[in-house]
This record gives sequence, structure tokens and C-alpha cells, in this order.
Amino acid sequence: MNYYEINDNTCALVPVSEEKTKVYELDNTFIVEQNVLKILNNSCLKYGSSYAGRAAATKYATGYTHKAPICINENKVTIFFPTKSPRLNTCAWINYNNIYIYSKLDKRCSVTFKNKKTIVINVSYLTIQNQMFRSSRLEYYFNNAFPQSCG
Repeated sequence: MNYYEINDNTCALVPVSEEKTKVYELDNTFIVEQNVLKILNNSCLKYGSSYAGRAAATKYATGYTHKAPICINENKVTIFFPTKSPRLNTCAWINYNNIYIYSKLDKRCSVTFKNKKTIVINVSYLTIQNQMFRSSRLEYYFNNAFPQSCG
């Protein structure tokens, strides 16, 4: 596959090489011939902004500038967070909305999604815990900045 857009089923984007990404969905896993940042940027553009614009929105809403989560689609509040600095080609991106539970696994962290499938991420439990907290703050901002109209 040469092109991919993030959707509600996307769980994680894990780099395989500089130009390949392993995509984990709720019901499928496959390789895409695009790097993670290209997938993120194209997906952001689909919903009206670029990756840089989404990162700027996160900074505006939360003040986070390093390893900041982004909201891909503000209508559904679809939030992804990086596991490392996004500048590193080993940085995976996780869909905050599809996480069921995460747990410590030696010096790494296992992340289980809503479909009960688990992946192991090569970062600490505290890193994932911090990214979950940051994502929840961003989610709170989007849920309260754009209240649904009644009527």
C-alpha cells in the first residue's frame, strides 16, 4: 500500500524504516510505503490543517512543545501522541482514543488496544503515562472549546 489516512480504526503507526510504516488498526495490521510523518501530515490535511498547524494548536491549547500530542480530527477529537521526539525516525505514534490499558514491561511498555491486541513500545511506562496525561488535557480542551450546539 502506498497511501494511508488515519481513521477511527487506526491504533498505532510504527516506523519500520525511513519510508515504511507498520499500521495497526483494530481489525488489521499492514505495511504502508510512507513514513509516519507523511501519514500524519496527509491525515491532518484531510481534516483541514497540516501537522505543523495541529502542533501549533496543541501549543496554543496546552503549552506543550516537546513530544506534544496532536488532534488529527477535532470533530471526533482523534488524538495521537508520539512515543519519542517526532524528529527521530524511531518515533511511533499511538491513538489515545483506542487505548484500552497500558502496563510496564521491564524497561518498555505494553499497550493494549480496545480490540485486546497488544504491542510493545520501546519506551518506559512513565513516558506512556505522561503522554496519556498530555493527551487527556488536549482532549479536555477540544471537548470544552467547541461545545455542541443544542437545537
